Formats: sequence, structure tokens, C-alpha cells
Amino acid sequence: MSKKLFNEFKPVSAKAWKQKIQLDLKGADYNDTLIWHSPEGIDVKPFYSTEDLENTLPPINTNHSWKIYQTIYVENTSEANKKAIDVLNRGAESLHFIISNDTINPSELLNNIDLKNVSILFELAFLSKKYAASLNDIAKKEQANFYLLTDIIGHLAKSGNWYENLKEDHAILENIIANNTSLKSSLSINVSLYQNSGANITQQLAYALAHANEYLNHLGNSIKNNVVFNVAVGSNYFFEIAKLKALRLLWHTLALEYYANPSSCIINAVPTKRNKTIYDYNTNLLRTTTESMSASLGSVDFISNLRYDAIYHNDNEFGERIARNQLLVLKHESYFDAVNNPTEGAYYIETLTTQLADKALAIFKDIEKNGGFLKQLKEGIIQRKIKESASKEQELFDAEKIVLLGTNKHINKNDKMKNDLERFPFLKINKRKTLIEPIIPIRLSEAIEKERLDNEK
Repeated sequence: MSKKLFNEFKPVSAKAWKQKIQLDLKGADYNDTLIWHSPEGIDVKPFYSTEDLENTLPPINTNHSWKIYQTIYVENTSEANKKAIDVLNRGAESLHFIISNDTINPSELLNNIDLKNVSILFELAFLSKKYAASLNDIAKKEQANFYLLTDIIGHLAKSGNWYENLKEDHAILENIIANNTSLKSSLSINVSLYQNSGANITQQLAYALAHANEYLNHLGNSIKNNVVFNVAVGSNYFFEIAKLKALRLLWHTLALEYYANPSSCIINAVPTKRNKTIYDYNTNLLRTTTESMSASLGSVDFISNLRYDAIYHNDNEFGERIARNQLLVLKHESYFDAVNNPTEGAYYIETLTTQLADKALAIFKDIEKNGGFLKQLKEGIIQRKIKESASKEQELFDAEKIVLLGTNKHINKNDKMKNDLERFPFLKINKRKTLIEPIIPIRLSEAIEKERLDNEK
């Protein structure tokens, strides 16, 4: 019956739709009125059709059952273990331990945790063959899903220095990858650094690819297990979905060139800090919700939400519970994990994915043509490009073309924050000697917030 109904209607071409729109505009220019020009150089049309799918890349099939993970900073072993057990009982499905020093005993940290069913990500503030081996031994014994997030280039980009030096860092990384095969991953790429510092989406993808290519150039197909990409998700809803899909496509292409596993891409997502504010802070809840939705629809593997008060409050149970519950609602009440490849065939998103991938690939090729990612980091080219992008975005924010409600638009003048700050919410610059200029994250609203704090009575 439905087929007969649709057979009564003739198909309408994109050209016919455009002509109809132009007629309805009554003389207004179609391109000036309805075409949006994104910071990535993409012209976003007012409508998309099946004709747009003709030039898109084939999607990468993924398992859409993402895990809710919670980040725990580990300075005291017993307290971190107690907190880990508590958050697992409250809905977290996996854990992300950021371990401050090598005196933290991993066996004690993991005591009474169901290691067969709880995936655990380990991020170390140090580089250690011995510590990696201890995690590998536990993983082998317990048949655990451990991911060791080792990223020596990411450390260099963020801090300006190697852990030790280029040669020694690479030697330790080689050892970790070669000798810890019971780990699900021992290599990661910190893409979130570029996003939080102001890189646009095509830059983020290109730098992620060039960053990964440095490891593949050095290690080749000796990378047998997964590569973890840590990604920050911004507020441009559909673009962020397409960004995550494009990242898998780009990794798939790059891995094949090195005869590495093209399906070894693991994506961890967290909402960006770049658009978060201290004033009218409850709007951060809305931002993190849509950003987590983008992450889910982009088919990531792990999502950790950002507390609404993460910028200005210390870790606290209330903020963490709200953040975790946002993800629980998306997963168990809104069924955001129920469909594999949920955006496949969406004309707009599939077109965006291909356009972002193509533009990122062009930037990547230029980086490789001019010596590679490490060389351009050392010369300050990557840093300069990110600053240029961040400056353009800042100008749009200052002109209220990028709106953060409660901060640069619809401001509540009675909102006071001076006495509610438990941590310093602004960029800190500690002058020290570095090999390269570090890439520094900064929020859009910092200047306007400083001014408001200074003027509070």
C-alpha cells in the first residue's frame, strides 16, 4: 500500500528544489541568504538529497555499544580504589585512571574490581617500562581489558618537552608496545589537545592523522593492538558527528598503507572545555548533553562526561553524579546506543564526513610534504596554525557571532562567582625552558570572565 502511494509521486531533483527555493526567496540571493560558510571552508547548503550521496565515501561499520567511563585522578591508592568501586555501583561501566606517580600499586588500586567485565584505561604522568609490564601481567592473569594511553608526542606537544629525550622516549615506547601484548592498547593519540586549544575540525583531523603517522613511520605494523584516539567534542552538533566518522575513515586509510589493522581505532570522547563557562554555569549541562549526543551518534567506543562545574570546582560527588546520569539517560532512557551506524545514509552528515575527511587529508599531505608532524611542531608551524584558528574563533565570540548564553549574551548581572571559585579557572603560564612551544588549551570566555570577576561588588 505504501509503495503504491509513493509511486503516485514523481521524484524531485535537487535542481528542482533549488529552483523552488529561489522562487520563494523573491529576489534575495540564494548563496548569500541560505549558504553557511563554516570555519573549515565548507559551504553548508539549506538542503541535501540522494544526489549528494553519489560522491561520499563508504562508511566504516562500527559496534555502537559505547561504554560510560569515569575519570579518577590517583594520588592516594586506597581512596581512588574506594571511589572506583562507588562509581561503578552508581552506573559507570568503565574507568579511566590518571596515575600521578609510579609508587601507586596497580594491584591495590584494582582490588575488588570485576576486571573481566570492567574496561580500564590507564593514563600515566610518567613513562615506565616497568609499570607497563605490571599492568600487562595483571591483564594476562585476569583476562582484563586494559588500555594503556601512552602518547610521547602528545606529551611533547602539551608540555614542550619529552619525558626524557627523543631517543629514550621512543625506545621505551617500542619496548612497551612489543612486550605488553595482553594490553588491549598501549598507544594513544591526544586529539583533544588540539580542539581545546582552538584548532578547527579539519585541523584536528589532520593533526590526529599526522600525529598517528609519526608512530606508524617509526613502528610500522609492529603496532598489533588498538590505537586509542582521545577526542574532545565541541558544540557544532552535526559537524562533530561527522568529525568522529571522518576520523575512523582517515585511520582506516592510513593503517592500510602500513599494513596495520584498519579496524584498530578506539575513540574515547569527552566534551570540550573550550566553550564552558563559570557564569550561568548550568548552561554547561546543556552543552555537555548535546556534545555527548554527538559522540554517541559518531559511534565512539567510550564516553566520559564533563562536570558542569569542572572549570571552577574541585572534584565533587554531586557534579560527578549529574554528569554520569546525563550519560545514563542518553543510553538507557533515550537508547542512544541501540542502533549500529545510526547516521548512515543521512545526506547531510555523510556529505560533511566526506568533505571533512578530504580537507583534512589535504592538510595532512601538506604536513608530510614539508617534513612531517614532529618537524612542524619543532618549527612552531602547528602551534601558529592553531593560534590563527583560535584567534578567528575568539573574534567571532567577541562579536557575539558565537554565543555562550549567560556569558556574552543574555547576561545575568546578579550572577556572582568570586566567592565560589575553588580552583583557578584561567590559563596559567609557568615560565620554564622547553624544547618547543607547547600547545596551550584556552577557553573562549576567559577574558570576559576575568573582567566580570574584577568588577564584582
